[in-house]
Amino acid sequence: MFEQVNTQFLSFGKQAVEAMMKANAIASEGVEKVIGVQLKTMEDRFGAASELFSMTSEARDPEALKTLLPKSVSMVKDSGEKMYSTSQEVFGIVAKTNEALGELAKVNFEAANGAVKQAAKAAK
Repeated sequence: MFEQVNTQFLSFGKQAVEAMMKANAIASEGVEKVIGVQLKTMEDRFGAASELFSMTSEARDPEALKTLLPKSVSMVKDSGEKMYSTSQEVFGIVAKTNEALGELAKVNFEAANGAVKQAAKAAK
């Protein structure tokens, strides 16, 4: 009797650990993707800002600074658009990660439910 209970608890513990390991892998993969997207965006925007800064540092008179105004406005606009598209991409990654975690939970719940039903039938 006790051996059967111990076996069931060990089986349940093993399933729980496997599920947690899978969930951790899915979450880690999602975090890696999000960080990759954000780093790529930051690198791109840093390059644009440093280019504008180098142009600004080369300007020697007020007329040259006036020519930089449209470029700076364009850079701000591009940065805003890039931030928006990056946030949409990050949202998509997070949604897919959540779907994968939900599917994993559903599968594990169904497996546990099946094990309980089998144990109940065996007990009768």
